Amino acid sequence: MTLSRRVMGIEESITMAVSAKAKTMRAQGIDVVSMDAGEPDFDTPQHIKEAAIRAIQDGFTKYTVATGIPELKRAICDKLERDNGLKYDPSQVVVGCGAKHTLFDATMALVNEGDEAIIPAPYWVSYADQVKLMGGKPVIVQTRPENGLKMTAGELRAALSPRTKFLLLNSPSNPHGAVYSEAELAALASALANTDVYIISDEIYEKIIYGVKCHSIAQMGETLKARTILVNGVSKSYAMTGWRIGYAAGPKEVISLMAKLQSQETSNPASISQMAALAALNGPQECVEQMRGAFEERRGTIVQRLNAIPGITCMRPDGAFYVFPNTSALYGSRYKDRKIQNSLDLCNFLLEEMKVSCVPGSGFGMDGHIRLSYATSMENIRKALDRVEEGVGKLSR
Repeated sequence: MTLSRRVMGIEESITMAVSAKAKTMRAQGIDVVSMDAGEPDFDTPQHIKEAAIRAIQDGFTKYTVATGIPELKRAICDKLERDNGLKYDPSQVVVGCGAKHTLFDATMALVNEGDEAIIPAPYWVSYADQVKLMGGKPVIVQTRPENGLKMTAGELRAALSPRTKFLLLNSPSNPHGAVYSEAELAALASALANTDVYIISDEIYEKIIYGVKCHSIAQMGETLKARTILVNGVSKSYAMTGWRIGYAAGPKEVISLMAKLQSQETSNPASISQMAALAALNGPQECVEQMRGAFEERRGTIVQRLNAIPGITCMRPDGAFYVFPNTSALYGSRYKDRKIQNSLDLCNFLLEEMKVSCVPGSGFGMDGHIRLSYATSMENIRKALDRVEEGVGKLSR
């Protein structure tokens, strides 16, 4: 009996695989420093936890409307107008079980067999496989260092075809922290002006930026907004990764399909998590700035340390909490009988020999790089970089 060819045709999330391997080693008593985590190391703010506790005590533990409680959808609309200058009706919003789930449903609502989705590389590990799972074709656009690893309007035009269904844009970006400027987004919008191509705009790291302003491509005019599915959530900004609340705002024809899908797929997001998310969006925001400030300090340290290691060069990210250093100069080296030929080899060497877990760039569409997260303590960052520096020093040609 043949099992699902589509499921067999996708890859396991490489970030989840690396994290699982590192956790197994730690469970065995090995001192592994994890630089792979895509989540803040801070605790969820107290006022958010208290809102969840109240929900439990008040018996708010039953099914809710599949697309999210009205109060939360209203709060999302208020947030988008307040922070982004974008007006949506609650009927244009769906609340899902995390931004990953929301992205999955948006992709499913858009893609027919053979449709193409343009995805600039480096890209988050799940984008391409979600498209493949729906029977679509990811069209990967390789970006260039001179453009900050951001897709240009010319590169977008060259990738467009009659089969293009949507562009998947992530700003601020995972894995490299790039933030598209207003001018860059306007240029991309111009390239899409005479098309009927949709845009899925993943803005989950919107609040984690450093000295730049975050813009949404949905702000580039009403015509483009009418084709943009804006995806966000509370996981990164409010240290709520485990609460699993994401959301999408966009055109009613797409949001209604996502709502229909969710009603058959997961029913509602957890009732208690929805009340916590409501408190996050409507409550005090100082906690967001405190975390952002800590990330900014860590960014300075990790970028400086990486650029001081021979064979590694690292751009300074403008957002998120990752660095994506170029490590290709180390490929072709060896340690004892271990050959370092690509990013997977390098990450395995760093994990198994130096006890530092990071993620191969191959999972993000750029094998010449690796990803390290600085969503961890300064102590761990310094310890990890000491080990990386020592490990690189052990490699020979």
